[in-house]
Order: sequence, then C-alpha cells, then structure tokens
Amino acid sequence: MITYSATDHFILLPALLLGMFGIAVLLLDFLFPKDIKGRGWLVGIAISGLVFAGWQLWEQHRYLAEHGMTPLTGFNGALVLDNFAIFFNGIVLVSAALVMLISYRYLENEHEHHAEYYALVLFATFGAFFIITGVDMVTIFIGLETMAVSFYVLVGFLRGDKRSNEAAMKYLLLGGFSTGLLIYGFSIFYGLTGSTTLIALASVVPARGPHDPLLYLGIVTTLAGLLFKIGAAPFHMWAPDTYEGAPTTVTAFLAVASKTASFALLLRVLAVGLSGARPQWEPLLTGAAVLSLTIGNLAAITQSNVKRMLAYSSIAHAGYLLLGVVAGNDTGLIGVAIYLLTYAFMTIGAFLVLVALRRKGAAVETIDDLAALSRRYPSYALLMLVFLLSLAGIPPTAGFIGKYYIFLALVESGKYGLAILGALYVAVSLYYYFRLVRSMFFVESTEAQVLAPSNGVRLALAITGMATVAMGVLPEPFIRMAAASLGR
Repeated sequence: MITYSATDHFILLPALLLGMFGIAVLLLDFLFPKDIKGRGWLVGIAISGLVFAGWQLWEQHRYLAEHGMTPLTGFNGALVLDNFAIFFNGIVLVSAALVMLISYRYLENEHEHHAEYYALVLFATFGAFFIITGVDMVTIFIGLETMAVSFYVLVGFLRGDKRSNEAAMKYLLLGGFSTGLLIYGFSIFYGLTGSTTLIALASVVPARGPHDPLLYLGIVTTLAGLLFKIGAAPFHMWAPDTYEGAPTTVTAFLAVASKTASFALLLRVLAVGLSGARPQWEPLLTGAAVLSLTIGNLAAITQSNVKRMLAYSSIAHAGYLLLGVVAGNDTGLIGVAIYLLTYAFMTIGAFLVLVALRRKGAAVETIDDLAALSRRYPSYALLMLVFLLSLAGIPPTAGFIGKYYIFLALVESGKYGLAILGALYVAVSLYYYFRLVRSMFFVESTEAQVLAPSNGVRLALAITGMATVAMGVLPEPFIRMAAASLGR
C-alpha cells in the first residue's frame, strides 16, 4: 500500500512550494493588467516562492543538525534528505533568486514580460530539486526532464529573435539525444539489478565483476548523458550556440543551475551506485576532463562574443570540476563542492554586468561593446574585473579557493601530470579573460549613453560582488559548509 507520510511531506515541501508558486504565477497573471507595470507583482510572487523554499531548506538543515545529521529517506527510498541535498539545492535556489532580481528590467527592455518566464524558472528549480535529492533512477529522470524542458522553452523565450529560436532548437535536439543515452544507461542498470535505486546498483557492481561488458556499456552511456548535462567535452557542442542565443538572464541561470544539479547527480551516481566500478569510469572522466580543458580554453581565445567566450570558459570549468572527481579523495570532493558554490556567484555576476549594460535594441555582447567601460561606468568595470579574476582563479577571489582545492587534491592523490596540465590552462585562461580587461580599461570609446539600472540589478550585483570577494578573503566558513555537505 502506497502512503504519503509526514516524513515524505517534510522532504518534499521545498519542491511543493516551488511548484505551487509557479502555478500561482500563471493563474494570477490573468488578474493583472497586460501592461508592463502590472507585471512587477509577478516577480515578487516568484521570489516569494524561492524565499519560502529556502526557508524550508533551512528548517530541514536544523532538523538534521538536531538529529545527528542522520539522513532521512522518503517515498520508499526514492528521495533522500541529507546535507548534500540541502547544500546543492541552496546553490540552485540562490541562483534562481539572483536571476529573478534582474529579469524584470531585462524582459521590460525586450517587451517579453510574461508570467510564463517566472513560472518556468520556478519549474526548472523544481526539477533540479528531484535531480539533487533523488536516489531512484525514475525519480531522477523525471527531475531531469522537468528541468530540461523548462530550459528548452526559456532558451527560446525571445520568440522574435532568430538566434534565440535557433539556440532552443539545437539545445532541444541535442538534449533529446543525450537524454536517450542517459535513460539507456539507466535501463541497463535496471536490467542488471531488477531495481531502479542507486543503492541496489552498488550491490550488483562487485557481483558482476570489473570486466562485465554490459555493466561497462551502462557506465559509458550514463556518463555520456551526464557529461552533456554538465557541458563537458566531447558533449559540449550545444553550449556556445545556446549561451549566445538565449536571453542573457537565462544564460546565467542555465550556466549555474543546470551544471550544479547535474554535477550533484554525477556525484550521487558515482559515489552511491558506481563506487565499486571506479577502474571503469575514472579513465573516462579523466579523458573528458582533459578534453574539456583543452577545447574550452583554446576555443575561448578566438571568441569576440562575450557570451560565447563564457560558454567555452564554462566547458573548461567543467574540466576542472571533473579533475576533482578524478582525484578520488575527500579534498577533491570538497573542492568540487566549493568550486560550484563560487562558480555560481562569479558566473552570474559576469552575466549580470552584461544585463546591466543592456539597453532596448542595444545588446552588449562583444568585447568591443565593453570598450572604455572603466571611464563610462567605473563600478561596472570594477565588478567585471573581480568576476573575471575569480573565473581565472586569481587570489584573493573566490575562484582561487576552488582551483586550489582541485590542484591540492590532485597532488595528494599523486596525479601530478593532471595538476600541471590544469595549472598551464589557468595561464591560457588569463589571456582571454584579460582581453576583456584590456577592452574595459585600455581602449577608447565615444559611447556616452547613461544607464539607469533597476534596484534589482544593483542588489544582485552587490550580492554577487561581495560574495565573490568574501569567499576569497574569508574562505573558512564556506569551506566548512562544503565539507559538511559531503559528511566530511
């Protein structure tokens, strides 16, 4: 008999709040006038949903702390509530809130002020919850599809923009292909175990032996689907076109939320289900990491479009994150967690500056568009400099802490060659990041337009800027948070 217990409800409540507020935004849209001014309430309702979901996450954390951090399981083992789930769900919620803060003004400039946009952001966050919290392959797949379909629509949200439509179509087609690979891998695991849970998979791996071809096929297809979701090579081809064509606010959210949720799933699958098959999947992830670093960094050098450059940069960052997994020690896992936390703020911050500089009919997307930014808008130039330094991993910014832990983990595990390769590609990344710095500080421009950013944009920029600096200057609280999420 299937029952819905109090424990199930407690675990599910953040997702329920996100779903209910998403539906509420759509329903209440009919009560508001169709002019732009009336849509400000929709943003408030959507952000309220994120706040309530975040408050419930905090209550869940308090409950676990009071009960010795013992994980809770719900829905017959389909969902698990632990510090890992709370930490990564928190990153996605904060990312969604920051994007919501800047979306009102951005959509106002685009004449695309629709309730569907805010609802889709909430639904994507809703799907991410099940990806991060799920330990059942069916539950995980439903969460992946909920998040993916929401992003497919968001990427093509500017219906009158051909680039947005093209980006959505490419993302949909390639995303469908990767989903097919992932579900094929899951179906193989189900055939081997007779169960859809990751725990059952962990018990069958030793029994099948390290060289079982069917098990290896399941590992390869599953990892291929997951590598697409995190934007790692050789399944990275969707990222540049999608980042460039999507609305900038959607690009920021996609770059952080999708990568965070997908990496949380990758860690769950490898640590819970496939921990005994490390000799099979480690070479695959090592190759993907090296390929991601190579393609991401070298391709970024040639880009003149800032969004495409940041897309290739995100591929390189996926490579660094994979190196943390390949290291195979506690330091590496902590490095992955702290890297994703810092990545959220510095990446959203960089896209925020592009949104703040955008005016109706005048997109800021190329490196030349940022010429002489330090003289026109010195505060924006300074913030962009901070975010770029952090993305490059230069101290004392947050990005340095993430890369430090990744390299430390590789050295501790004796993988010196990978550590040296990663350090060399940091030097390469400095070149293309400082192309933007050169344009902002050392190139002349006759641009004299005055900007009037909204309070939401100012607040979001202040949060991302302060967080990027704070995590670099005082990293210890954030490192403890990341370590606690992994039970370390």
